[in-house]
Parts: sequence; structure tokens; C-alpha cells
Amino acid sequence: MSKTVKNIIIIGGGTAGWLTAAIIAAHHKDAKKTELKITLVESSDIPTIGVGEGTWPTMKNTFHKIGLKESDVFKKCHAAFKQGAKFVEWVHGNGDFYYHPFTVPLGYGHIDLAPYVSNIENFARESNFQYDICEAGLAPRNLAESEYQGQCNYGYHLDAGALAELLKRHCIDKLNVEHIVDTLDECISENGERIDAVVLNKQGKLTANLFVDCSGSRSLLLGQTLNVPFKKVDHVLFNNRALAMQVPYESEDMPLASHTIATAQNAGWIWDIGLTSRRGVGHVYASDFLTDEEAEQNLRNYLGEAANGLVARKISFEPGHREQWWKGNCVAIGMAAGFVEPLEATAIMLVELSARYVAENLPADESLMPLVAKRFNKQMAYRWQRIVDFLKFHYMLTKRTEPYWQAHCDPTTFPDSLKEDLSLWQYRGPTTNDFTSAMELFPAASYQYVLYGMEFKPDFSRQGYLHNQQQKAEQVINRNEQLTQQMLQSLPPHRDYIEKWLATST
Repeated sequence: MSKTVKNIIIIGGGTAGWLTAAIIAAHHKDAKKTELKITLVESSDIPTIGVGEGTWPTMKNTFHKIGLKESDVFKKCHAAFKQGAKFVEWVHGNGDFYYHPFTVPLGYGHIDLAPYVSNIENFARESNFQYDICEAGLAPRNLAESEYQGQCNYGYHLDAGALAELLKRHCIDKLNVEHIVDTLDECISENGERIDAVVLNKQGKLTANLFVDCSGSRSLLLGQTLNVPFKKVDHVLFNNRALAMQVPYESEDMPLASHTIATAQNAGWIWDIGLTSRRGVGHVYASDFLTDEEAEQNLRNYLGEAANGLVARKISFEPGHREQWWKGNCVAIGMAAGFVEPLEATAIMLVELSARYVAENLPADESLMPLVAKRFNKQMAYRWQRIVDFLKFHYMLTKRTEPYWQAHCDPTTFPDSLKEDLSLWQYRGPTTNDFTSAMELFPAASYQYVLYGMEFKPDFSRQGYLHNQQQKAEQVINRNEQLTQQMLQSLPPHRDYIEKWLATST
């Protein structure tokens, strides 16, 4: 008996639940014949963590597609622009830093400037104008440019709790998502292969064609009910704790960083995210190398007097992911699917990608669900593998001597796929040919910024063809310098731009 897929129940709110609901609902908004019903169930007694969060540039398109005005996001989520990340003291621990900007190098895909820059650690600066824009604290665009546009690629810094509330209101008011505030008492699965129904404390039994598990790390549906195993990656990525603080600015007109600042510590790193209203600052660390008390002292030392009177909230997590993400009629999105440390803003990006896949590949009939699930699981397996690779890549080239950092340099902790990449990159840098899958999350440019930023210089002398483009390379480097100077003159300070833009937007 064929069954049309027209009823979706999402269990769990927060950023993952409401963003998923918005993406699916917006995609099917005008499909009148489908009559798709989306219901989100969330408990009133589960608080959101609410720390400042960073996004990948993909979020621009996501917000635009679901129908949000960018100015509303900024007003209601205390948002700021994120043009990349600055990694401080990850190489030597003596004040060194490098950037991973969101704009690709000039000449990207046509020429690798690495063999021609003055020093390999200068790669980001000599190949990309965004380095100096971030250092100068400038916005990625000027007032003449429209929403979701800009001379520089960017993501966002957002208050996660405020974002969830904005998405909730948008889903309910604009996208016809039904909202139920209730507690999940039971999840029924007669054969362990699919979800037959959920039982709520007040509403009773609910059925659906598709259940989306956004219940956080508890993974109530996919993990606990359908018993999909959890695959740990703590042998590759060691961090499993975080301490978070919400830090007020000393004054309302304090300069606003337009990038995430990630500062390495003796056994982990500290994130520093600037919202317009406050900073979100936290310490990610590994409990095998650092006690909670030592981590809190690191955090307070970093903040100085700004930490006085502030309480650090502790977050524990197990780095890893489910062995499959869609089983039967249940798909997990967000922390229910997996979680690793918040380096490079992968968490929300995976929510976007997963929800978009569900929206665009929602089977017309339940009989097609296994095929859609199979393809989704194949994609997610690859994406999680590349995320683990890319995050590990930030650690394994360090010259720091503390036990935590040296443990990251142990080849036995390197994924095989990353070992293969590094073998090639001994003699040339990452190229677009290394990243040919349609499922790539991070392009060759991202690997270039990290590889060269960590002062790893391939032996370019073994690849003669890389040295016959000196004149072209000089032209690109000079062009970048010209663009840099133009933008330093024309782009406004980050906070000034946001205030003037929001004052004139309706």
C-alpha cells in the first residue's frame, strides 16, 4: 500500500530543530498539492546553551531562502559579521597567528601563490585582502551594498538562544509549522527498524511518515529507540569539555572583531566571538590533559578583569557521531547526529546541509524512504570523515611542546585519508583536484590557509612547473595589495557599519 509522505514530526527545538523546520517548510511552502504538515515538539524544561555561535558562509543563502531579512537577524540575534578565523599561538605558542579567511585566495584555481610569497606564513596576507580587513576591524561591505551581498565572503556571529527564538517565530508565523510544547514520554518502535509513534505527556500518541530527531546528544529517537551505535572519534580529536562565559563589553562603542579568535592554550583553545551586545568566550579542552579547575583558570587568565563576577558554564560532550544518520523513517540532525569541538563552525553547517537534503529529497512515497536514507548516509559518512580530517589538520603540524599538542602530532592518531593528503602535500600544496567530491565541506583554499599558516612549506623544488609562473604570481600578489589598500580606505569599521545600517533599515 503506497503512502504519501505528508506528515513530518520534529522532536526538539533549539537551533537544530527550528532551522530544520524552517528549511523544510520554506522549500515546500508553495507546493500546494503536497499538503505537507510539519510539527515541532519541544519540551519547556530543556534550556538552550545560548552561547555565541559562529556560522559558515552557507548561512547567508539559508537565511535568504527561508525568507528572513538579514537586518532582522542582526537586530534580534545581536549578530555580527564573521569573515573567518584567527588562530593565535597554534604554531609556536609565542604570539604567532594566522588567518583562515572566508574569501578564497586571488587567482584561486589558476595559480597557487605559495611558492612565490615572501614567507610561507604570509600566504593569507599576500593572497587575500581579507586578512588586513579583519586586522583593521572592518565590515565586509559598505552601506551602498545590499543585504546578503558584500565585497568579502562572510558568515555570522549569533546568539544561539536568540536565533532559535527568531526561527521559531518565523516558522510559526510565516511557514505554517505547528508548534507543540510537551514532554516526550515514550517512543514506540515495534520492530526496532522504524518509529511507529511518539507518546507525549499531554497530547498523547502522535504518528508521522518521517520523524526528525533533534533531541540533542541524548538522541532519543535514533540512538535510544532505534539503537544506532555511536562512533567515537576521541582517538583523533581529544577535546571533550568546554567552559563558556558571556562577557559584557566595557563600553557600548567597543571595537567589534569581524572574525572568530581561537587562542591556543596548554591543552585546548579559547574561542572569542564578538556579538554586538557582548562577547561569547569559552575554553575547549581535553579532560585527559587538563582538569576543570585548570581550564577555568586558563579562561580567567585570558579574560583578566573582564571575568570578575562571571560564572563559567561547563559543557561535557563525547566527540563522535552516529554510525548512520537515517534509519527507517527517522533522521537525526544536530547533536542527535553527532558533535565534535566547535572549531570551524561545523555544527550549524551540518544542520543546514542535512535539513536541505531532507527538504530537496523528501520521498514522494514511503516506499522510497530506504533509497533516500541510503544516499543520505553515504553523504554524511563522507562529510563527517572530512570534518574530522580538517579539524585534526589544525593540530597535527604544531611545534608546541606541551603533552596535549605533541599527542596530536602522533601519526597513529592521523586518519588514513589525511595521511594520504599529507603525502601529496609534501611536494605541492592542496589543489582543487584533491577535492573533487560534490559533498566537500571545505575547499582546497581552506586547507591552504591552515597548511601554510602552520608554517608547513612543501618542497616545491621537486615540482618544476610550479616555478614557471613568477611573472603571473607577482601580478596577482600586486593586484591583491592594490585591492587591500582600496578596501582599507572604503570599508567602514565593523560596529559603525552595523549601527548605521540597522538605523536605516525597516
